[in-house]
Amino acid sequence: MIAILEAKHAGLLSKEHWLNNILAGVIVGVVALPLAMAFAIASGAKPEQGLYTAIVAGGLTSLFGGSRLQIAGPTGAFIVILAGITAKYGIQGLQVATLMAGVMLMLMGLAKLGGVIKFIPDPVIVGFTSGIGVIIFVGQWKDFFGITPIAAEHFHEKFWHLIQALPSLNIETTALALLTLAVLILSPKVFKRTPSPLVAMVVATIVQWYFHFDSVATIGSAFGGIPQSLPHFQMPSMTFSDVLKLIGPAFTIALLGAIESLLSAVVADGIAGTKHNSNQELVGQGIANVFSPLFGGFASTGAIARTATSIRNGGTSPLAGLVHVVTLLIIILVLAPLATHIPLCALSAILFVVAYNMSELHRFSHMVLTAPKSDIAVLLITFLLTVFGDLVIAVNIGVLLACLLFMKRMSETVVVEEQIQKELIAETGNTDFKTPPNTVIFSIEGPFFFGAAQHLESALESAHKHADILVLRLGRVPFIDATGMQSLGDLLDACRRHNTRLVLSEARPNVFEKLKVAGLIGRIGKNNVLTKIDDINSLNEGL
Repeated sequence: MIAILEAKHAGLLSKEHWLNNILAGVIVGVVALPLAMAFAIASGAKPEQGLYTAIVAGGLTSLFGGSRLQIAGPTGAFIVILAGITAKYGIQGLQVATLMAGVMLMLMGLAKLGGVIKFIPDPVIVGFTSGIGVIIFVGQWKDFFGITPIAAEHFHEKFWHLIQALPSLNIETTALALLTLAVLILSPKVFKRTPSPLVAMVVATIVQWYFHFDSVATIGSAFGGIPQSLPHFQMPSMTFSDVLKLIGPAFTIALLGAIESLLSAVVADGIAGTKHNSNQELVGQGIANVFSPLFGGFASTGAIARTATSIRNGGTSPLAGLVHVVTLLIIILVLAPLATHIPLCALSAILFVVAYNMSELHRFSHMVLTAPKSDIAVLLITFLLTVFGDLVIAVNIGVLLACLLFMKRMSETVVVEEQIQKELIAETGNTDFKTPPNTVIFSIEGPFFFGAAQHLESALESAHKHADILVLRLGRVPFIDATGMQSLGDLLDACRRHNTRLVLSEARPNVFEKLKVAGLIGRIGKNNVLTKIDDINSLNEGL
């Protein structure tokens, strides 16, 4: 269900809930102000475009999303991808890619793929979020230290240039950035109810306004300030060839947007005890990303930190998200001229903290120290590919490795063991239990799938050669796939070549139905299919 309708049905839009949601929305709007501008600049856009994104996409997500607690807007996770798209295709290309990504997200939601994305393993998520954190951190050095940037495509090239350029850092810019960073770290201890990014930005702006450091870059000197006006409709110009070129970047935005939004919704559910609709959330995010570029914005997704801030300050419904939008609108219309003096180094300091939080060092280190070696390998490979390669490739390879490792572990859980008559008497409690002469009984425990087929074939390789009857107990086989059925068919052929009778026992209904549809029950013969192992006494030794 659409979140705002669910909130209405739950009575969360009634007057008694207004105050808490309005307060939460105002606080989140204030928190979003410096972050939206910082994320926009880091993505290669203008600061006001970050605010437009938070306003348009944030409002539409609150109206049409699947989580009544979600706060959406530009996020740090997108910076790496969006900056690369802007550098290659320009801001128009970024907006076209965002619009295309919005359509993809809506299609993903309508195709009910919301649940599938939840299955991306933790080592992959931690690996690429930590990698993004490292890239954002290093990418902000130029503004934090006042270093002249260079055009470099790869991370290691940028990093090496920045290391070489550090001795020529700008003293005034670096000092103001360090002051901002100190305020960010210390202000929560003093101003417990005031968002530290806002406090730090205000302090840095006042210092710059008072001293007028000529060498310190500001929003005014770099972008000419922020327009004191509302976002207006403007269709990005695009051709069919542009669309073809941007399919890859658009898919990247859609994939990361889906992952980030659903993670944020899951975090919100964990804090507030709610339950979101993952498919509707993708549809809502898709609508937001279609309209955001039409009003001057760019890619948006669920913002975990802002969503958590809203909940912790009393937000219980989409009203908080809508109030956060109104707050940003009022700030633009009233306070936009003051943004001229905001130093870029202050926004870089804010992104330093964002990068640190994204990197999840404690979670990363805990996983390295305690996780199985295979999971550590997936974590490190995803991390390194994210930093030195491409995010989508990193996620795809990480998921692929995780899937292969999972299948390997599943195959290792499959147990094939021979059972003797004494064990079967103890299991069934039937003292009259007696197997026909020269009968071999094997119990299979675990999924009979392609990953375990070879293991099963090896275990049963010689069993049929020296027995008159081979019994397979399938009661503990939860499912069987096409490869498993092929292996069973091959086993049947081998048994017939050696004049061995193959008997299946205790197959579950779902497994029996698949074997029947595949024609194996007909080939084996219904008289060779037992519902329980006790029926083995009824086997005709002459057949």
